[in-house]
Amino acid sequence: MPTVTVESLVPGAIGTDADTVFSVLCDTERFADQTDEVRSVTVTARQEGTQDSEWAVTFRNGILCWSERDQIDHSARTITFWQLDGDFERFDGEWAVDEFGSDTVVRFTAHFDLGMPSLAAIIDPIAEGALRASIKSILRGLLGEELVFLDTASYPVAPDAERPS
Repeated sequence: MPTVTVESLVPGAIGTDADTVFSVLCDTERFADQTDEVRSVTVTARQEGTQDSEWAVTFRNGILCWSERDQIDHSARTITFWQLDGDFERFDGEWAVDEFGSDTVVRFTAHFDLGMPSLAAIIDPIAEGALRASIKSILRGLLGEELVFLDTASYPVAPDAERPS
């Protein structure tokens, strides 16, 4: 099953701290304004620490749709998400925001299965690239052009993988 990780550094010099970055990421309805691939995000329910939303995303010549639940932990600065219903066989992951000196590191990780094992060798790399590009566009739009993307290709990104020191 493919895993996509995008890690970025928000320079402290631009005056944005980790709490502010996390608040921006919690506003998922703004994601559609940042990239053409995300057609819409509609929050359908909010409770303390969770929100449900419906997504429509352009993929190849069609639209992928799903609903998801986000578990929001403000003290840990994490948003854990998982698909409730939709076009994926499986789609889940996490946003994590950490202080790194005066800078802020944002890490997006997603695991997905499109449910087409016979086409996985062809479709999965395309989906990985599309998801990675969309997340980068969203982050640049939300956090600015000063954002620096870090190379995650040089270390494992399994759900239980340790981050390099």
